[in-house]
Amino acid sequence: MDSTIPEVAYDCSPFIRFYKDGHVERLRGTDIVPSGLDPKTNVLSKDAVYSPELNLSSRLYRPHNTNPDKKLPVLVYYHGGGFCMENPFNFQYHDHLNNLVAVSNVIAISVDYRLAPEHPLPIAYDDSWTALKWVASHVNGDGPEEWLNSHADFGQVFLAGDSAGANLAHQLAMRYGQEKLSGIDLTGVILVHPYFWGKEPIGTEGENLESKSRIDVLWNIACPTSSGLDDPLINPLVDPGLDSLGCDRLLVIIGGKDFLRERGRHYYERLSKGGWEGVVEIMEGKDDEHVFHLHDPTCENAVALLKRIASFINEDKA
Repeated sequence: MDSTIPEVAYDCSPFIRFYKDGHVERLRGTDIVPSGLDPKTNVLSKDAVYSPELNLSSRLYRPHNTNPDKKLPVLVYYHGGGFCMENPFNFQYHDHLNNLVAVSNVIAISVDYRLAPEHPLPIAYDDSWTALKWVASHVNGDGPEEWLNSHADFGQVFLAGDSAGANLAHQLAMRYGQEKLSGIDLTGVILVHPYFWGKEPIGTEGENLESKSRIDVLWNIACPTSSGLDDPLINPLVDPGLDSLGCDRLLVIIGGKDFLRERGRHYYERLSKGGWEGVVEIMEGKDDEHVFHLHDPTCENAVALLKRIASFINEDKA
């Protein structure tokens, strides 16, 4: 065997490969598209550094024809990718945020965070919290980013994400419940096909142990210091502090053909029946696969998903 060829430790093609020498080959989601005006949606975007020390940025979005004095709900978005892949600047997420902002009429901040395994968890949680604190630094109208100074309504702040990004949004809402951020009202959280997991299979998970084993491995790669698959970071159902979730409303969106759907449904049921004082809603797309809306954004179910998110954000204005 040629010793110069690196040996694969874990092959998760067509998404990512992990090698025994520690390096990673990301097979998708590494592209970067420029910000600017999207003629299809009439949404304007630009990039802004939220952590100069770590050289981390976010991509900001707003409707192009926003009145100079108009305040808009704030949507802080965290991308998915198993904590190991994707970025907010690639075509898929850039297109999704343009569509989401156009339908919801919000100002959005799509957050870049450092990826595992080079930067294992909890680094992504810390980066994401740093980004939220940067957003909060604009509450008095004198922050570094003029769009947020001029247009952000900090009385209406929403966290959202898909897959691992939904996990991030949940954990940040938990942290907000404990620490708060001065001047920000965390109105709602939107979890699309959330990446939650656990040691013992629940529901239909036991019918496909190969898929479960693959997800088990990915979590251990992303968070090698974890206490395991029942760590509250990946299994919120075992978190004794779950009732301190720091938002008023929460929307869980699950897909009928998504292997993670049982976790999302159990999470919804736990919040519905537990001691959390907020209001939780659920949407299930019967035939929807995991993050299908990113791959087929114009299909009927993807359009319905965006409309449900927009309705959730603008509920009090109806």
